[in-house]
Amino acid sequence: MESLYDATRKWFFLIPPIAGPLQFLIDAPFGRFAPSNDSIFVVDGIKSWIVMELVSPISFIAVLYRGPWAASLSTPQVILTSLFIIHYLNRAIISPLRTPSRSKSHIAVPLFAVLFNIANGALMGTYLSSPTASAFLEGALLRPSFWVGITLWACGFAGNILHDEVLLEIRRKSKAKGKRNENKIGKEHYAIPHGYLYRYISYPNYFCEWSEWFGYALAAAPLPALMPLTETLRTVHPPWLFFWSEVLLMIARAYNGHQWYHKNFPEYPKERKAVVPFIF
Repeated sequence: MESLYDATRKWFFLIPPIAGPLQFLIDAPFGRFAPSNDSIFVVDGIKSWIVMELVSPISFIAVLYRGPWAASLSTPQVILTSLFIIHYLNRAIISPLRTPSRSKSHIAVPLFAVLFNIANGALMGTYLSSPTASAFLEGALLRPSFWVGITLWACGFAGNILHDEVLLEIRRKSKAKGKRNENKIGKEHYAIPHGYLYRYISYPNYFCEWSEWFGYALAAAPLPALMPLTETLRTVHPPWLFFWSEVLLMIARAYNGHQWYHKNFPEYPKERKAVVPFIF
């Protein structure tokens, strides 16, 4: 009988290639695409963000420390556990509490995110406390790939914060000047961000998050093998599934947002790509 872990892992692999492309056709109703009308289905942007992101570390910790190997986590496992919690401490608590304002969201967005984050947190916690992770991470402190992955994670994490700060500064300045609904394009003020990787792409925070979780997967799990689909579903591990789903579920949002910038700001830099420098 298929275990809950294996079933969840399978659907985490299969759903993003279906749901991701659909977002090229349908804008996710939050942020700059937030509903303009008030209804019972429209929720506060900051509060809903905190709730939907906080469930991931809660699920992760709950599963991790109930695992049979939790009492004997190795140093690499402790490092990777800490990095996961640090990411979500910033994402779920520090970042939203530093945000002066955020557009409202349709309730479908946080509900979907809660389901995704509960499953992802549980998968990551189960994997990191498993004999499979323990075996792979034995001697990891002596492997260059482990430290390359940790370095990529740190650079991605720092880059995410840095580029989010550019957007926060735009919001702070607009709030100080009392700008709301400027250009009639939403409830929040938007402007063209500049600096750092914004010189090359519209969504460096997405690109940095992908770098972060690619590095994490490189450090935490063996590279997925190129096999028939049934074998891939059996062998691919949650850190790589997380990176896979992040890219497939976010790339359409980046493209749609990039097009939105060009539509609403005629002076928007033509040389910028959407999310991957010089490429896409």
